[in-house]
Amino acid sequence: MPAPSLASVAVGRPVRGEYTYSVPESLSGRLSPGQRILVPFGRSMTLGFFLGPAAPPAESANVKLKPILKVLEDSPSLPPDLIALLRFAAEHYRYPLGEVIRGALPPGLTKAEEEKEAKPDVQEFAEALVTEAPAALRRAPAQSATLAYLLTVGGRVPVEEVAHAIPGARETLRKLASRGLVRLEQVVLAPGVREGLGQNRPEHLTPEQDAAVKELHAAVDTGGFQPFLLHGVTGSGKTEVYLRAVERALEQGKGSLVLVPEIALTPQLVGRFRSRFGADVAVLHSALKDRERLFHWQALRKGTVRIAVGVRSAVFAPVENLGLIVVDEEHDPSFKQEDKLRYQARDLAVVRGKQAGAVVVLGSATPSLETLENTRRGRYRKLELKHRVDDRPMPTLQCVDLRQERPKDPLQTQEAPILSQPLLDAMAETIGRGQQVILFLNRRGHSTFLLCEVCGTSVKCGDCDVCLTYHRSQNRLVCHYCGEAHGVPEHCRECTGPLLKLGIGTERVEAEVAERIPQARVARLDRDSATSAERLTELLAAFARREIDVLVGTQMVAKGHDFPGVTLVCVVMADTSLAIPDFRASERTFHLLTQVAGRAGRGKDPGRVLVQTYNPDAEPVRRMLAHDFEGFSEGELERRRALSWPPYTRMAAVRLEGESAEQTASVARFLGDFIGRHMPPASWGVRLLGPAVAPISRIRGKTRWQLLLKAPTHAALAPLLARLEAKLVDIPSAVRVTIDVDPAAML
Repeated sequence: MPAPSLASVAVGRPVRGEYTYSVPESLSGRLSPGQRILVPFGRSMTLGFFLGPAAPPAESANVKLKPILKVLEDSPSLPPDLIALLRFAAEHYRYPLGEVIRGALPPGLTKAEEEKEAKPDVQEFAEALVTEAPAALRRAPAQSATLAYLLTVGGRVPVEEVAHAIPGARETLRKLASRGLVRLEQVVLAPGVREGLGQNRPEHLTPEQDAAVKELHAAVDTGGFQPFLLHGVTGSGKTEVYLRAVERALEQGKGSLVLVPEIALTPQLVGRFRSRFGADVAVLHSALKDRERLFHWQALRKGTVRIAVGVRSAVFAPVENLGLIVVDEEHDPSFKQEDKLRYQARDLAVVRGKQAGAVVVLGSATPSLETLENTRRGRYRKLELKHRVDDRPMPTLQCVDLRQERPKDPLQTQEAPILSQPLLDAMAETIGRGQQVILFLNRRGHSTFLLCEVCGTSVKCGDCDVCLTYHRSQNRLVCHYCGEAHGVPEHCRECTGPLLKLGIGTERVEAEVAERIPQARVARLDRDSATSAERLTELLAAFARREIDVLVGTQMVAKGHDFPGVTLVCVVMADTSLAIPDFRASERTFHLLTQVAGRAGRGKDPGRVLVQTYNPDAEPVRRMLAHDFEGFSEGELERRRALSWPPYTRMAAVRLEGESAEQTASVARFLGDFIGRHMPPASWGVRLLGPAVAPISRIRGKTRWQLLLKAPTHAALAPLLARLEAKLVDIPSAVRVTIDVDPAAML
């Protein structure tokens, strides 16, 4: 193929389209698609990406093309399959291609600089020499947390990784080593060496695991795009199925990509992959240092490492000869990015699998309705794990109807109690047996709002259209959207009436447990208490060591944790997410309740779940209490079909925010009129909802509006979105407009 004289280039700037540059003779024959290059753009130079030869401009164009200035790397950063995926993402999610490419690269490759080889020739590893922390270590919380991290992950762990998880861990590890509790070892890092292969590999699988593994092995052996839903109840051993599928892919000389929602909260998963596959695992997430992320990326790109494990951005990892993609907890909202390129990593994983001809496994105990509908239509094959490992029983579920069991206040204090008598009795009984309790409430703070007893006015944030939350530990009112904190007023600012503290949060639950069950050791796990990675690890480690009897927390307690001592899970208020103005409110309520309930009874003792609610007849609550995912999903899908919501329609949200309420409203109406004039034929089924003020009308001082487009297929929406995108150049810069394709949240 002759060297191109003209090049198609995407520039790493927030501009749409591809640009044509001339190729100077000195660079002839040195260009390959996916290479990073230096190009002039405007009055400066910028990072560019060579995409391939370009067609010459029309003779009438009469333009003088600028030349490429420099090639920044010998081999392309991006292989052809990734370029194809990034092109799709830019077009589907309406975002500049150059910015999409730059955002997919690791630090060290995102600037207009020549590539530097990341070579950590020697890497230090730490390994625990004990199986549990000695009692004397409790007086040294930093050492205790660091040792707990090593025990949780298991095996040899890079000191670099421990230092990212726990600030100051390097010095702490030295102290642990001096006490004979940890061994530190420096080794030459050899990517691709599969040290420790087969560690912690169970000899026998359950019959359901065995059947699922056989199907996935056959699919990997056959090759080609084959998507699966692995629907397994909590504790059924989905991770072992993933590991066996990855083993088979390696045997076939193929690479694997594993996506998890929040890797910082699931060190067990990374530990299991590392103990099974050793240094053949690259871990990709933002907590790693820039040099380390670059090293892992380069190892994957060269093919010296064949397994990538990471969060949503790892969907762009350059895994060579990709044969298997796993998306664990595929229902989790964390897979949707809510800024810049607003992509859904689960969906892109399926697209990448189709482009690469790879097997795709979407795993969950509570699959998203989109995935479930694709299974019902025959697009995905369903594998089921209906029973827990070792025949452990599913937890028994009990409803506490707060209409009948309204908590009584024996002390006649101003604040009504939160915990019903059945809940208190169950907690006291569990703690008396030496077992542990998780209390779940997805609301932070002490009281969720302050209300004037006289005029009914609530205390709101000055910059956001939300009530301020009272945090008793700080004695402050905090906005959970912009982070502003204020002192607590003594009286209503409107009428000087007394203020009532209403609504409940985790801080108040923690205080009530300590008051009502004084013998219990209580701790709280939410974003207010886990203020650092060290504190988070310390809390989880203390709970794992059974130094905490009752753990009160938000959804942070529902994800990725396996505590054998937990036999009782209590949902303090199942109603908090039901009233959110979002068509997915019921689905998310069911998912969250099921996931947190799955924390109970994962050890040898059976589990029990108590759910407090004022709405026991609400569909997600009633179905969850009956372990009835099928019944819930069938009913919810019928409701979605009747109202034309996903998965029976495709959507795009056009969101606006600006300092001026009048200007933002005017732009919203202008865009609504523009869309109305350019709607496709009625037979295409495209509908416009709005423009309307967003459910939360103001955040950080900016007024928010939105428009919603619905259509039977994305293809019906695409031409209209392209027209709208082109029109945005006419919008005043004071109003920010974003297009969110396949939006996850309506707020």
